[in-house]
Amino acid sequence: MSIDRVGRPALAAALMAAFLAYPIAAQSVEAGKQAALDHAVGLEALVGEMSSRLWDFSEIALQEHQSAGYLAGVLEEEGFSVESGVAGMPTAFVASWGSGRPIVGVLAEYDALPNIGNSVHPGRAPREDGHPHGQGCGHNLFGAASVAAAIAIKRMMADQGTVGTIRLYGTPAEETVVGKVYMARDGLFDDLDASIVWHPGQRTAVSNNRARSLNNFEVTFRGQAAHGAADPWNGRSALDAVELMNHGVNMMREHVEPSARIHYVIPAAGDAPNVVPEYAKVWYYVRDTTRVAVEENYQWILDIAAGAARMTRTEHESFLITGVHSYTLVRPLQEAMQANLERVGAPQFSAADHEFARELQSFLEVETSGLRDTIDHLADAPLPAGGGSSDVAEVSYITPTVEFSVTTAAEHVPWHSWATSASHGTAGAIKGAQVATRALALMGAELMLDADLLARAREAHERETGGEPYNSPVPEGQAVPLPERGGS
Repeated sequence: MSIDRVGRPALAAALMAAFLAYPIAAQSVEAGKQAALDHAVGLEALVGEMSSRLWDFSEIALQEHQSAGYLAGVLEEEGFSVESGVAGMPTAFVASWGSGRPIVGVLAEYDALPNIGNSVHPGRAPREDGHPHGQGCGHNLFGAASVAAAIAIKRMMADQGTVGTIRLYGTPAEETVVGKVYMARDGLFDDLDASIVWHPGQRTAVSNNRARSLNNFEVTFRGQAAHGAADPWNGRSALDAVELMNHGVNMMREHVEPSARIHYVIPAAGDAPNVVPEYAKVWYYVRDTTRVAVEENYQWILDIAAGAARMTRTEHESFLITGVHSYTLVRPLQEAMQANLERVGAPQFSAADHEFARELQSFLEVETSGLRDTIDHLADAPLPAGGGSSDVAEVSYITPTVEFSVTTAAEHVPWHSWATSASHGTAGAIKGAQVATRALALMGAELMLDADLLARAREAHERETGGEPYNSPVPEGQAVPLPERGGS
């Protein structure tokens, strides 16, 4: 069901009162956590199997048909009720088990990155099957661990008669910052009491920076084709418009705050030098530490695009593909997650795991330090915002959310690359996913059973958001920009 966003503060107060009324003594928090952990350990072989299958599939954003179907099938076999094709995305799904409150969500991703595929080899070596795409962000591990954790939490609840609902959200297209944005806009997270999420990485740590808000958009220009030599005066170049727009934005860079990030590519720029291009397109990301700053720079860039169209006597159109807020951090959940992560411990990598990592580092001519096998300390205050953005931020604005990372690839190697695609097919990476499964299971069980933690998390969340209702950056009713099936 969906709740009225305008009434969120009043609803939050009512939920907190309800949580505090739950009799914790009926089921020990510690007993439930240990049971969930035991189930997570028992699912380690399944984590390995799912991780490998998703690595084989390596399907890119909004084309994850095999991956989504496979994970949904695993959950259905476990007894979850699965709704597929949610929020207008064929590869998005929600799997639920149980009834009543609390409702705890586990987020899963499974999309790959285009054209960075590699075999499981510490050097540049294309896959033997010729598949071009790769899990350079480790979402094969992400999806596998999240699904296994949801199963572990469900089994604990079933064994001990726990009241509540566990949900696994299959969220596609994180790499293009799309999936959770449209799911959030359509209200799929509105009734959650909390959500948990992890991410593969180069260190094991609770996430503690807010990331950056983002607008992801395209501008297309249409002019008039003509012969580039015989009668160029009859042409109106859409490519000229793109180049003028980009030049204007590059002049703008001197006058934006240092926290801003603006980058672009040109997906369409004409077909032949002797034809005046009548169509061209530029694709932009604009980021900053707040939504307000992103919107200001976005509007400035749209003004520049309009000016470029006037200068070239072309027509132009902009399309906001997606947008996100910065991350909402909830300190009580961060502290609980840190304790659960320390209870599980960092991955215990073998000599062979470290050797693969060092060979890869040597090939890339970076420090040969191997894999980090320690857990970072949780700093007392949020760290400076990183350069990237995440659609998890939208979930974190709607409901108290906590995220952590686990080491799955060598230090210093470039992320989103063939090197991490290779790494995320290794046995060492799967060990990282198994650690994540245990930590997620512990945290999910704690949220199910500890009403005081949920109440404190909701209070902290309300302080962070100021009680302001969630407003999606994406216009209401706008369809998800789906690619043609089978494209690249």
